[in-house]
Amino acid sequence: MDTARQVSSNVAFTETVKAIQERKGSRRSYSRMEDRGGWATRITPELRDYIEKQISVFLATVNAEGQPYIQHRGGPPGFLRVIDDTTIGFVDFVGNRQFISQGNLIENDKAHLFLIDYGSRSRIKIWGTARVVEGDKGLIKQLMPEGYAARPEQVMLFNVTGWDANCPQHIPLRFEADEVLKAIETRDARIRELEAEVAALKAVANNHG
Repeated sequence: MDTARQVSSNVAFTETVKAIQERKGSRRSYSRMEDRGGWATRITPELRDYIEKQISVFLATVNAEGQPYIQHRGGPPGFLRVIDDTTIGFVDFVGNRQFISQGNLIENDKAHLFLIDYGSRSRIKIWGTARVVEGDKGLIKQLMPEGYAARPEQVMLFNVTGWDANCPQHIPLRFEADEVLKAIETRDARIRELEAEVAALKAVANNHG
């Protein structure tokens, strides 16, 4: 097994992970992926579109003692903003003010973003580093979702090291409540149109009866 190659997927595929892959039979296929350079390290237009449509994201950090923490962040579509092809930013809204993620990032700037879209049964894993920016009103104004009723605390900037897309296997198919409501409203409007057309046709038939 070649352990000397430096590729982007090494951020997750440590030598221990590679040894397990070797033992369980998946190393060969991942080695071929590494021959092509590993995972993508820049945000493509397709990934940008995916990111900026999301209304939810999970942020993973770890403190100096190795204790992990996963935090959920949400907002309207566009609350996650691609600033450039390696940087994602979002406003950190006022919450319970525990500041665990911020504290972890001061001790260890390595972080992970996990995005899952149940409607399309897709998920994206993004490795990188992150930092919190405090007191930058211009940056908050740039990233704050327009018309969103939340109080901004600060900004989180995430720099991408590598990213990977998962297959849809085992992702349950779910839809957001507002999407379902819009579909129902569209259906009901169409039903009313058809009922009006049927009533009009019956009236014409009765007049000619």
